[in-house]
Amino acid sequence: MMVRIALIHALVHSIHPINEAFDQGWPDCERMNLLDDSLSADLARAPHGLDDAMTARFLSLADYAIGTGAQGILFTCSAFGPCIDAVRRKWPSLPVLKPNDAMIEEAVAIARAGRRRVALLATYAPTLVSMPPEFPPDIEVVPILVPDAMKALNERQAETHDRLIASVAANVRDVDAIALAQFSMARGASAASAVTAVPILTTPDSAVRAMKKRFVA
Repeated sequence: MMVRIALIHALVHSIHPINEAFDQGWPDCERMNLLDDSLSADLARAPHGLDDAMTARFLSLADYAIGTGAQGILFTCSAFGPCIDAVRRKWPSLPVLKPNDAMIEEAVAIARAGRRRVALLATYAPTLVSMPPEFPPDIEVVPILVPDAMKALNERQAETHDRLIASVAANVRDVDAIALAQFSMARGASAASAVTAVPILTTPDSAVRAMKKRFVA
């Protein structure tokens, strides 16, 4: 039976990386892509952050996706963790995954064998507020913003985006892993890996593997 998974995006840049990961890791999964790119803009200027109104928008998106027959939901923007938790509470019988769940598990496993320190790189500042609490308390998260990388990607300067990520990664010290927090950053993983010996972790491939395990033995 064909499995339909809803991919809910707050950034247009997340659409290609996650669909590419599905093409490689689970090509026979039926995907539906829902984009509301006002979510990120509204959060960036919201005086109270992730408030009840933002949570209600996520619940509405999830309700719509499930109403079309989606059997699972993968959110692809990492700045909205509490909103996604609300969706999980409303639909406990369905797999509802945060974009970074699987990557965090991998990062934690690496860190617990070393210094217990993970560098978290993001190009979208709110991610560095919402995502660190998702790590267990025994892991030290070092949040690092990559300035201007998102701006470069928005202006279709993809190589500049990748170079900026690599430049920051090259100067990270004393951590067990470098986690690229957003789906849109996955394209910069190769450039980052070329300038550091620290393992580089990305979200899309891990997320696809985690979702597939829910449906395929």
